[in-house]
Amino acid sequence: MVLKVFGRKSSFNVQKVMWLVGELRLEHEHIEKGGAFGGLDAPSFRAKNPHARVPVIDDDGVIVWESHAIMRYLAARYGAGTYWHDDPVARASVDQWLDWSQCRLQPDFLSGVFWGFYRTPAAHRDQARVADKIADTGRHMELLDSEIASNRYLIGEQPSLADIAIATNFYRYFNIDIKRPNVPNVMRWFEALEQRPAYQAHVMIPFDDLYGRLDY
Repeated sequence: MVLKVFGRKSSFNVQKVMWLVGELRLEHEHIEKGGAFGGLDAPSFRAKNPHARVPVIDDDGVIVWESHAIMRYLAARYGAGTYWHDDPVARASVDQWLDWSQCRLQPDFLSGVFWGFYRTPAAHRDQARVADKIADTGRHMELLDSEIASNRYLIGEQPSLADIAIATNFYRYFNIDIKRPNVPNVMRWFEALEQRPAYQAHVMIPFDDLYGRLDY
């Protein structure tokens, strides 16, 4: 059976999963759910994810939800030797960045900046909080700039799940009108990712229709 991925293309967390699906060249069916597509409260979807959120995958009857859990599953099942390693030391190097991305970078940028600034109408923005989150995100980028200074990708010469979790943010971060620090190594990293077909197909998706719009 073909892997099924549920979730709208504009969803940041769906983009992470789809980028990995593209990198692994998995035959799949992408079924748009959520936002204007609806369907999250349908009993058939809630049977897959009781939280009624995307992304969700159905891999020949194996149901997985939560983007990072999905990425780990797909990498373990289909990406041995590339996006998954049996060595726990190698996996720990990736896992720490996955958790950092979800617990630090994503709340500051995606929630604080992209939602707080870009998606919130100007009259309703909390300008002080947005300024703080822009500064916090800038510090995260400076940290990443230092970490990747001697590598092609975050953990070495090949991309990993850490790159996917973190760099899905980059397309939006570098294409909205905010103050950013000078991070030449991150820019080099971003420009390399822009050449990858899977990144182009699943992350470099226009998002200007989301400006000033709080609904999905």
